[in-house]
Amino acid sequence: MSSSSPRWGALAVLCTVIFLDALDVSMVGVALPAIQHDLGLSTSSLQWVVSGYVLGYGGLLLLGGRTADLLGRRRVFLVALGVFAVASLLGGVVDDGGLLIAARFVKGVAAAFTAPAALSIITTTFPEGPERNRALSVFTASGASGYSLGLVLSGLLTEIGWRYTLLMPVPVAIIALVAALKTLPRGAEERAEGGHDLVGAVLITASMLLLVFTVVQAPEAGWASLTTIGSLVGVAVLLGLFIFAELRMRHPLVRLGILRSGHIVRANLGLLILMGSYVAFQFVAMQYFQNLLGWSALGTAMAFLPAGVLVAVTSTKMGDFADRFGTGKLIVIGSAALAGGYAIFLGIDRTPSLGGMVIPGMILMGIAFALSFPSLNIQATSGVDDDEQGLASGLLNTSGQVGGAIVLAVVTAVLTSGGGETLSIGSLRAAIVVSLVLALVGLVISATGLRARKAAPVPQDSAPVYETV
Repeated sequence: MSSSSPRWGALAVLCTVIFLDALDVSMVGVALPAIQHDLGLSTSSLQWVVSGYVLGYGGLLLLGGRTADLLGRRRVFLVALGVFAVASLLGGVVDDGGLLIAARFVKGVAAAFTAPAALSIITTTFPEGPERNRALSVFTASGASGYSLGLVLSGLLTEIGWRYTLLMPVPVAIIALVAALKTLPRGAEERAEGGHDLVGAVLITASMLLLVFTVVQAPEAGWASLTTIGSLVGVAVLLGLFIFAELRMRHPLVRLGILRSGHIVRANLGLLILMGSYVAFQFVAMQYFQNLLGWSALGTAMAFLPAGVLVAVTSTKMGDFADRFGTGKLIVIGSAALAGGYAIFLGIDRTPSLGGMVIPGMILMGIAFALSFPSLNIQATSGVDDDEQGLASGLLNTSGQVGGAIVLAVVTAVLTSGGGETLSIGSLRAAIVVSLVLALVGLVISATGLRARKAAPVPQDSAPVYETV
């Protein structure tokens, strides 16, 4: 198919929006110290500027994916993109920390509908195999590039004023909305059969919100306090009710049978670890570079530039690499690179070496994202029927976003465990250890996927599955 095909034109619009979604998550990172200073937020409260978006995003992704299947992917995508633009505008003009967090949450909810709708439009438009792999590699490269390069752009905008980092997505979203009206295929309006599982959506969202809130508040309340223990019990009860409801619903939010596919489970765990560990690391790095070392926002952004450039340049080739080597091997190498990058940053001190720590560590993380992010997306949607592509897409994105929120909450608890707001090299190292341990767990999971493939090869007459995590 030529690059001028209408399908590839629609892909360009979808890539713009996923770039914008990822950009929005990362752009606020560099601006956090300025936001904290201007709005008078504590470190614990500050992380909710990130977690508010991530939880709105991750908490409703499953509902967003299923809604796209049921109401039409094009329709859901367009409405959600409009809400995203309005919420972006509101977030950039408010003067209260609580209102900012609320606007970020609404913005995350909107992204929870655009992201799975966009991914499912791609997976139902491009046939499974090399053509879909190429489309997904371009799509995921756009997301990874947006996340990485958003840090650099944020540094430039924060030098002018942190509000510009929140307002910049508004005109881009409006332009993308106009382009989407003209380019998205009408076939994406097709609907699957079934109904909405609002009970499941409420239960899973409530459980994730309560879990993150509990982890954030635990250092202050005490890990062994009745409040913390009671909240954790509440999380377990909500998750239990969610599973019970899904088993009894005629049209569940999550058909639990989809989790019987080992490659899908490993893909979701892989993205949870990749995004969770990196969102947390980014938060720690911002505190380290700006609050402890006194670097400018632009200088901090430039520290992340090697990873962003590497992802932007190489990610589009990952579809070809997946065809040649299989996603499993790429994810194993990516997981090892991720762990290596975190391990290098354990050497942080008050006089960091750019050539010995910062640049090598960032390059390894860039390699990790370039290899793992597209491969995980390819694998998570492989072998899934068209009428459940929204579910598969929503499940994968949920894993990444909720992982980011939960690990960020854990790392914030580690940073503030000393009972004050003063950062130390010791607390920063301890927070990085959390990301490193998770990356090592991800490496083990990805390696077990390779062994599973050798033990149970796919029959020649079965549908292709681009294995394995």
